[in-house]
Order: sequence, then C-alpha cells, then structure tokens
Amino acid sequence: MAVQESTPIWADAMFADLEGAKSFYGDVLGWTFGESATEFGNYTEARAGGKAVAAVVPPMPGAEDQSAWCLYLATTDTAATVARVREHGGEVLMEPMRVSDFGTMALVRDPSGVAFGLWEPGSHQGFEATGVPGAYCWAEIYTREPAKADAFFTGVFGYRPRRMESGPYDFLLFDAGDTTVLGRMAMTDDFPAEVPPHINVYFTVEDCDAAIDRATARGGVVRFGPMSSPFGRFATLSDPQGAVFSVIDVTTTEGEMPETTPVE
Repeated sequence: MAVQESTPIWADAMFADLEGAKSFYGDVLGWTFGESATEFGNYTEARAGGKAVAAVVPPMPGAEDQSAWCLYLATTDTAATVARVREHGGEVLMEPMRVSDFGTMALVRDPSGVAFGLWEPGSHQGFEATGVPGAYCWAEIYTREPAKADAFFTGVFGYRPRRMESGPYDFLLFDAGDTTVLGRMAMTDDFPAEVPPHINVYFTVEDCDAAIDRATARGGVVRFGPMSSPFGRFATLSDPQGAVFSVIDVTTTEGEMPETTPVE
C-alpha cells in the first residue's frame, strides 16, 4: 500500500494503568486488544471490528503522569522529515528509530509546543480502518501561537491552508494533495492555562451521547460538548488518566457546511 505523505497514519497513548485504559476504551469505543508485545515494552494494539485502529502502552520511566494521545504523520523518509522539522524551528524529542521490521518512528514538537510523531511504515502500515465506529476519524492542532504553527506545518509538510469562515474561532483546514488531513484551532483565553498545545484525536462512535454516558460512568470527564455540527455530533472528553480525546457520530449532522477561503 502506497504511503500518503503527511497524512495521519497512527495514534497511540501511554498509560500508567494499562489494564484500566483497556477497560475504559473497550467500554467507550468497543475496542478489543491484541497480545501485549513484551519485546516492545508491552505495546498493545487496539482493534475495532478486528481492524487495528490504535495502540496503548505503559509509560517510559519518568513519564508516568503524562497520559496523552499521540498522532503520527506518515513519511516516506523519516530522516528528511526530521531535517525539515529542524529547519522550520521545531524540536526533535526522539531521533528516528527503527522498530524491528514494523517501520521507523520519531517524535517531534513544533515551535508553538505541539508534540506529535512521524511514522515511516514497514510491515506496520498504520490504521487498518478509519471513519467507522471505534476507529480514528479526524484530528485538530490546538495552539496558542497559530502563526508559528501554520508556518511550521505548511513548511514541513507542504500543507495548503484554508480558513473556515463561520463561527468566532480562528480555524484552518490543512490539505495534503486532494485530501483535507487536519484542522488547526487557535486556543483562546477560554482554554485553561494548564491545557498545553496539543493535537486532539477524534474517534468515531455510533452515538455521541451514549459514548459520553459510557465514558462518564467509567470516570471520564466531558471537556466540551456535546455539540451538533455539519460534520457530526461530537464531544471532547478526558479519560480517567487524563488523556484528552474526542468522539464523533458522523451520521448525526446539523447545519450547512461552512465556506472556506484559501490562505495565501
């Protein structure tokens, strides 16, 4: 399968309580889990309908309190992409590392503080399903310094930005080729100071409100929504270990699609 450069390809998260995370997401998103790969730090694949859609893993020493979802962007040349990250003012958190025959990964951060991963696939080609219940659907970059983030992501990945003209927010869409791959939201004072810049990952659900009920019954917290939109009914949650994610029912839509304007 050909790699679509600069598109989201995988997501994972570290959890101090791995069994607790598996129980929570199994209930909320319907995930089942593969065997933990002990030779790779108990990396555990999550599946929806038998397809690989994400992974959970115990934290590295010293990072036990840092549960967060990490989105990986596809690359055909990790070293070259890492070089562009540096050229555009980003920081390399983990140098390119070959992971057996699965592929090559790196962890980086943009100049505004948004951390994410790079994945050059080998035998692990990334998401086996997207846009179906339990699977990845969408992601948005949240930043307090949108000019820095925009210059970085367009410079490193060649995205073409479009501004969404509806609503009070500073929101862009990033296109790679003919595909819209990411959103970019400028964080306002509405966001608590302790919320860092990040990429918010959306998972598809059949019923947003039912997913919220399952999450809150298991100790999750609603951070935003639920809200109906032209794209679907969605909400942002944090799980019991603090990792933030969103759920969206793409079949329940409301309103007209907003117009967008290319950003020069």
